[in-house]
Amino acid sequence: MFIIFIDADACSVKDEIYRVAIRYSLKVEIIAKMPLRMPGNPLFNLVIKPDFGEVDDWIAEQTGPGDIVVTTDIPLAARCLEKGSLVLNAKGKQFTENYIGSALGMRSLMEELRQSGLASGGPSPMNPKDRSRFLAKIDEMINAIKKAYPGKK
Repeated sequence: MFIIFIDADACSVKDEIYRVAIRYSLKVEIIAKMPLRMPGNPLFNLVIKPDFGEVDDWIAEQTGPGDIVVTTDIPLAARCLEKGSLVLNAKGKQFTENYIGSALGMRSLMEELRQSGLASGGPSPMNPKDRSRFLAKIDEMINAIKKAYPGKK
């Protein structure tokens, strides 16, 4: 059975993931630094990793081919892609082998610009279109996994 892993501390689409997981009867691992509220459902498991980097390390160690990872963390996305996972951000953008290199480069550039004071802020806020795009993309990914791994459910 494939699993959806959520890098949960900064994830703005947890409720959407819970609804999709229930619809498809998929297991969800919610990994966070602190306890979070979540629906009481045996499909959902909350994993607390309080130390810096532990959340990312746990996800990268546990995930594998046919799993979906939801994160906005680009270095974590790269680690999960190396393990064969499908990776999606909260706005419905799928990280791929073709895209991850430029995403890592842009992240590094923006970090330098912020540190030098030439840029500030972060990503734009979520809007209904982003949520809709996320739901369409995760649904597409689940169906692709079902075809690619028919015995995995």
